[in-house]
Amino acid sequence: MAASAAARAVGTTASGAPLRMAYLYIPNGVNLDHWRPSGTASSYKMGSSFAAMEKHREDFQIFTGFEQKNATAGGDGPGDHARGTAAFLTSARPRKTSGSDIQLGISADQVAANAVAAHTRLPSLELSTDGVRKSGNCDSGYSCAYQFNLSWRSENQPMTPESNPRAVFERLFGSGSDSERSKSLGQRLASKKSVLDFIASDAKALHRHLGRTDRRKLDEYLTGVREIEKQIEKAEAIGIPADPGVAAPTAQPDSFQDHLRLMFDMMVLAFKTDTTRVSSFLMAHDGSNRSFSEIGVNEGHHSISHHQGNKDNLAKLAKIDTFYLEQFAYFLEKLKTTEDVDGKSLLHNSMIVYGGCISDGNRHNHDDLPILLAGHGGGAFKPNRHVDLGENVPLSNLYLRMLEEFGVNEKRFGDSTGSLRKV
Repeated sequence: MAASAAARAVGTTASGAPLRMAYLYIPNGVNLDHWRPSGTASSYKMGSSFAAMEKHREDFQIFTGFEQKNATAGGDGPGDHARGTAAFLTSARPRKTSGSDIQLGISADQVAANAVAAHTRLPSLELSTDGVRKSGNCDSGYSCAYQFNLSWRSENQPMTPESNPRAVFERLFGSGSDSERSKSLGQRLASKKSVLDFIASDAKALHRHLGRTDRRKLDEYLTGVREIEKQIEKAEAIGIPADPGVAAPTAQPDSFQDHLRLMFDMMVLAFKTDTTRVSSFLMAHDGSNRSFSEIGVNEGHHSISHHQGNKDNLAKLAKIDTFYLEQFAYFLEKLKTTEDVDGKSLLHNSMIVYGGCISDGNRHNHDDLPILLAGHGGGAFKPNRHVDLGENVPLSNLYLRMLEEFGVNEKRFGDSTGSLRKV
């Protein structure tokens, strides 16, 4: 008899295989007329943007009715793009500031990562296609930290995503060949330990000379140092990273499609080798004004998302939505054709959220969100259907259910009102 989520080991399926969790973010809303499905349950018809997803119909479900209230203005005025990216995984309201006093909340992926950290080399993997930005004013008085970071370790510590595929590979598996990584592991660990010990000791000595704000920043820094120390100790116990069986990427692709797919390849490798079971991917930050000349859209995405009902702009938005879904279909195909340790596929043993925190880019609304859930959760979920929730439901209710299946015993997450059972 299959073990319940509460009874089995954290981050595992009923068969005992690793259970993976991923969150993928798309920016600026969608063309709802081409996104929305018609009909409900398994007899639904996909919107025209979903052509590439038809072959994966049995492996995902699409939702109507999710909202993220903490991304709304709530008296804070403009800044929906920063609030959208910030609130998507945290279900928390960001403090409106462009200074260092950022405040948000822990994200769902990091709740899971904390629970499973002892079992994998990396607690989580954060990916992006954008550069790193942690400070400055990016959106109507909101810090760039909110807009360029999807995952948050705590209320004031974002998890910086990596956009360079080569750097991701080396973080997962180290540099050099398999034999070279094995030979140099001891030297690297010993070197890092001595440096960390020195930094921690020196920093603690400074603590009593600092003001309140600087002490808080120093404490955050030391917490980060301690986390690295823990990872080093765990790496020593686990040994060298798994051999991925493929060569490291040589450079970041010029093509956006190639960049996205290479990052998806890195995520598949991370899951296949059980280097981590938790990942997030900011496919592009909200407010991104990237153009898509490869599909005939030369204007910026953010600009045309303010379509004002213009048919040409709406048609271009539908093209961009289709493009992103094609990349998602590529990822699902990779997962589906990779066998897991229990004979099932990686996709079967995964829970993957795909979507964004703005529905219509023209209105900047944060209800009726475009959300998909792919994977079977090891058999816990029932894909191949359209789930119309019938009312506005906090997106955090889905996250709470996913944490529950992951083996994390949380009664609430963010603004949740209960674990979502309709999955």
